[in-house]
Amino acid sequence: MARPADVAGNSENLEPKPASASAVAAPKGGAYTWFDDRVGFARLGKHNLRKVFPDHWSFLLGEIVLYSFIVLLLTGIFLTIWFKPSMAEVEYHGSYPLMRGIPMSEAFASTLALSFDIRGGLLVRQVHHWAAILFIAGGVAHMLRVFFTGAFRKPREINWLIGVGLMALSLIEGFAGYSLPDDLLSGTGLRFADGLIRSIPLIGTWAEFFIFDGEFPGTAIIPRLYMAHILLIPAILLGLVAAHMSLIVYHKHTQYPGPGRTETNVVGFPLFPVYMAKAGGFFFVVFGVSVLMGALMQINPVWKYGPYNPAQVTAGSQPDWYMGWVEGAIRIIPNWESHIGSTTWSWQIFLPGVGLMGILFTGLALWPFIEQWITGDKSEHHLLDRPRNAPTRTALGVAGMTWYAMFWLGGANDIIATHFSVSLNAISWFLRFAVIFAPVVAFLITKRICLSLQRRDAERVLHGSESGIIERSPEGAYSEAHVPVDVDEAYTLTQHKQYDMVEAGDEGVGQWRARGSKFLVGDEIAKPTAEEIEESHHHGDDEVPSLPAH
Repeated sequence: MARPADVAGNSENLEPKPASASAVAAPKGGAYTWFDDRVGFARLGKHNLRKVFPDHWSFLLGEIVLYSFIVLLLTGIFLTIWFKPSMAEVEYHGSYPLMRGIPMSEAFASTLALSFDIRGGLLVRQVHHWAAILFIAGGVAHMLRVFFTGAFRKPREINWLIGVGLMALSLIEGFAGYSLPDDLLSGTGLRFADGLIRSIPLIGTWAEFFIFDGEFPGTAIIPRLYMAHILLIPAILLGLVAAHMSLIVYHKHTQYPGPGRTETNVVGFPLFPVYMAKAGGFFFVVFGVSVLMGALMQINPVWKYGPYNPAQVTAGSQPDWYMGWVEGAIRIIPNWESHIGSTTWSWQIFLPGVGLMGILFTGLALWPFIEQWITGDKSEHHLLDRPRNAPTRTALGVAGMTWYAMFWLGGANDIIATHFSVSLNAISWFLRFAVIFAPVVAFLITKRICLSLQRRDAERVLHGSESGIIERSPEGAYSEAHVPVDVDEAYTLTQHKQYDMVEAGDEGVGQWRARGSKFLVGDEIAKPTAEEIEESHHHGDDEVPSLPAH
């Protein structure tokens, strides 16, 4: 497929253009004209079907999230027909012989029926579970892409906040669905959530009784989770997804820097017919992969765990990956409790469980405004950053991923210990230090790599690229000849915006903002100026193309 920049007529200006009446006139014709006169579909379609979208593989991450959500809705409708959200005790008489005669809840019995007695039930169950994991994994990858490329900057702060809300709700939705079968593994997870709730100072016990309708496990938690899982949270997710997509259309899509791409245009392909065809095809790819995973990769075999019993716990139990980091944090933190009056404050559960999630989502929500305050940049941004050109932000992102990974490993400390014959205590002590020092090391290494890549880009613009030809001078010295980079590449390498470091006292700049500025942009490698590029033309025989000043 041709590059969007090479296709004539595929550039859309961001400046609003008045539409003429003739340009949006609806075709005449009986019922269609009558209907269009009242809803205006012709005008809407004429304006939006030719909307231009940029083309880059990383933009598919958001589409994976959307299409996985559709798969979840479709498979969830099927499962809703057969699942019974009741904790009433029954005796199992289904087709799975190893469970016959065992008392269990109706929820677990209906899950077994879906797995063994309903035609296609096990396949749909597994497709639904894999699609949920793919939905959250795609959401995390999409948010990382947005963070590393600076797509959260003005005017997209609200869309970033919507994305943070979508991610938080997705974790709750996934946990609720994971708990519905009422098997021993999901019951262990519910017991974990019960401990988190009870650890909340002062109101923990009251909150537990309110949520579980009495002492854990009670008889109401499965119906309540079911209501939240199939109705309340999906409705909120649908509203947020619609708002998210609407703002993407309103603000236009961001694009990577390149020839012909500016802050005031979009270079790419139109929605119809190009992107409609691509999106339709990609939806079936995501659907097909989800079905293949559901058919070939077993997940959550509840019949191996058995029904939930509060007196039992699943050995080696592991939550789905997106909740493992919270469990890992609780596993590795030292015992820390306080007794104030007649109350017990379980900091070793509340801080890593409730506190870490609060830190993560609060930090994500506030970052666009923190970065804007530090840089003082109030302008709109429709061109994305290459991660190397925002080295501190990129390093912070990698440090956060490393921090998450250390907690995530902590959630599997018992599995690591048994599989590799390592002391469980040794693993826990190692991770207690690693969760502090590993992110720092990752930050320093990532920032040095980004700065080195910035320096290499500057050298490439000024001195060209290596030709691979070694020359020998009359004096016997060897050197490699360089060839100039083309104008398009040079423009791409120098298109990004750089910020000046501010000092305390300059135009009311305070100490905190000055320190933040030094931390965020103080070490960046300055990109070549137009004067430096012009001067470099006269340093050798090869001529490097000139660039406009930025």
